[in-house]
Amino acid sequence: MKERICQQQERKTVMMGCWMLNESVSVILALSWLGVNLYLFIDTFRWYGEEESFFYTRVILGSTLAWARASAVCLNFNCMLILLPISRNLISFIRGASICCRGPWRRHLDKNLKFHKLVAYGIAINATIHIAAHLCNLERYHLSQSAEAEGLLAALSKLGDTPNESYINPIRTSHTNTTTELLSTIAGITGLLISVALILIMTSSTEFIRQISYELFWYTHHVFIIFFISLSIHGAGRIVRGQTPESLLLHNVTFCRDHYAEWQAAAQCPVPQFSGKEPSAWKWVLGPVVLYACERVIRFWRFQQEVVITKVVSHPSGVLELHMKKRNFKMAPGQYVLLQCPSISSLEWHPFTLTSAPQEDFFSVHIRTAGDWTRALRKAFEEDGQTIKEPRSLPRLAVDGPFGAALTDVFHYPVYFYWICRDPSAFEWFADLLLSLETRMSEQGKTHLLSYHIFLTSWDENQAIHIALHWDENTDVITGLKQKTFYGRPNWNNEFRQIAYNHPSSSIGVFSCGPKALSKTLQRMCRVYSSADPRGVHFYYNKESF
Repeated sequence: MKERICQQQERKTVMMGCWMLNESVSVILALSWLGVNLYLFIDTFRWYGEEESFFYTRVILGSTLAWARASAVCLNFNCMLILLPISRNLISFIRGASICCRGPWRRHLDKNLKFHKLVAYGIAINATIHIAAHLCNLERYHLSQSAEAEGLLAALSKLGDTPNESYINPIRTSHTNTTTELLSTIAGITGLLISVALILIMTSSTEFIRQISYELFWYTHHVFIIFFISLSIHGAGRIVRGQTPESLLLHNVTFCRDHYAEWQAAAQCPVPQFSGKEPSAWKWVLGPVVLYACERVIRFWRFQQEVVITKVVSHPSGVLELHMKKRNFKMAPGQYVLLQCPSISSLEWHPFTLTSAPQEDFFSVHIRTAGDWTRALRKAFEEDGQTIKEPRSLPRLAVDGPFGAALTDVFHYPVYFYWICRDPSAFEWFADLLLSLETRMSEQGKTHLLSYHIFLTSWDENQAIHIALHWDENTDVITGLKQKTFYGRPNWNNEFRQIAYNHPSSSIGVFSCGPKALSKTLQRMCRVYSSADPRGVHFYYNKESF
């Protein structure tokens, strides 16, 4: 029993070590991001909790001043980062040009969308804290103007009622509605716009919404323009005010706070003067916004370039194959492009992996009908639901890219290709590509470089009989390939065990494009079958994400 427990603990330790080996860069990046957020929050919180120029502000607002300002700094920091992971040209440049981003290091660039989501959560959390703190601040400003307010609190709120005085309390009377007061200020209006924009973006980004209507997700995300404009001018109202440096020299807070009744008369305690801080959010986001604007300018420039559609093929299972040509278009295996069809939508761009070889004089994509946009695209290319339109009648397409993806590293490793489908007709369109590759590899004497395994997970009785009758033929009855189709789901334990046995002391890349459940299984297999010994076999997991 003890021996079994020790083996389980040892196995868990090995798996943890393998996970750290695979995810070390991502973990370090996430912890660094979290560390910077914590540092900025704690440092700003302490500064506003101790800074002398904000002593009188703290008398009115208490600790919520520090909560509001600390969350604002973290909000600015995360808004600075949010656009960088979705700057595709920047990521492609780093992937191709940076010497440090080679091999296993480079695959962490493919987790850009995960980092984008992580930063978005940071924005949501800090925005929630900021909003809650300022709602408390607004209520405290209002209460300090009420008849119940007395002492130093009442004296501070009355500042600004006479000439040559600057106010500290932006609410000038207790006979006003806080909501009305909020919506009459720049900070209040822009804060409301920021909040609404953030709610729309976050709610439409859920997996449920993306699956039901990707178009809703796409269009709603463009509210980010309103978000960033509002964020940049949010602080222009300067509602939170502190004592000016000149006033601090003449008005000693430590002494004068106890002599507030003598401020008008005593020369040693002149009336304190206040001013709001310069807005700083625009300084944080200016660089990334300019960079992303350049990204969109490049996309617009590419949008203007002519794309010639040379061939259109309608395959079974709702797959549309497009062959295109574009001037100075250069690609590498595993890259993807963004497609736009202006006749369907002038805003939507959708990513598709390139399925042609770099040496061919065209580039191609295979598009499966899986949503509103792809359904509309297929309809735009078909005459009567089946026949492809004449070339002169085809809709115009715009192409942005190509961009690097996880698959660009696939040929750095021995290739074991697994194609898993439920419907036999889904193999028909892809079998032609595999047959062409199979023939080419055979002619070049490189059949050892590619090992593919095709799995069919669903079939009926008639298909089973047909398969059984033709099992002994040289080519597969479904695909026409030399490699026979397997029936059922892969036993991933056996597959990983065999690959690890065939390639000891090797680095093996695992590239996945498919459902979440499959992705999790493959990720777990990579951890289980990677060796804790640096000299052993290591599986590196890569998820295709756009």
